[in-house]
This record gives sequence, C-alpha cells and structure tokens, in this order.
Amino acid sequence: MKSYRKELWFNTQERIEFINITPEVEKTLRESGIKEGLCLVNPMHITASIFINDDESGLHEDYKKWLEKYIPHNPELYKHNFTGETNGDAHIKRQVMGREVVVAVTNGKLDFGPWEQIFYGEFDGQRKKRVLIKIIGE
Repeated sequence: MKSYRKELWFNTQERIEFINITPEVEKTLRESGIKEGLCLVNPMHITASIFINDDESGLHEDYKKWLEKYIPHNPELYKHNFTGETNGDAHIKRQVMGREVVVAVTNGKLDFGPWEQIFYGEFDGQRKKRVLIKIIGE
C-alpha cells in the first residue's frame, strides 16, 4: 500500500467563504498514482471545514445565511471570546459543517455521486490556513 500527502494553502478575502477544491484534490490524486483506495481531505484549523455538496451559488448563500442566523458573529455571545479571541462562532460553525471528508478512489478517480464536489469552508478568514490531502491505497 502507498500513501501520498499534500497541503493546500488558503488566505481568503472574506471572513466566511466556500471554495471548491475538487480540481486540486483530483490533481493531487493524479500525482499520487494511486488507483484504488481512500482520499482524506481535512482542514488543519479548528475554524474551517471540509464538506461535500453541490457547487451551486444559491445553496452556498443559503448556508451562509443560515449559519449567521443561528450562529451569528457577535463576540459578546461566546464565552470562548473571553480569552481575547473573537471567533467563538467560527468554532461552532466548523462543528456544524463538519471536520473532514473521506472519498473512495476507484480506477484512479474520486468516486462521487451526482453533483458532489469538495469544498473548503472558511469561518474565520483573512489569514493563511492549510488543508491536508492524504491518499492511501494502491
């Protein structure tokens, strides 16, 4: 069995952004040479998320609106912010949207269902952060 590791780096313009990273993950899979196995994609920050869904702008706006309605960026609401931070909401948003994804690799391709794409979700942006891609298999 082989393994392959790569990091992607992001510095978003907005505090909350969703970025389709499917092309970068597919490129990494090709670089790995692995044809059968698993691909893990994981943000290495506790205020970011990786999730799979449709690449449809209305859906992404709905996510942002829903997250801000139920988990607003209001530093006075979160005890975490008493430490001097202002990102308590970002930690909770990450928990709701999920930490990581694992996608099957079949015949050298990500084995997706219809419309599925991989997204990096940023909830405390405007600073440099990274994503780990780890592929194992043969």
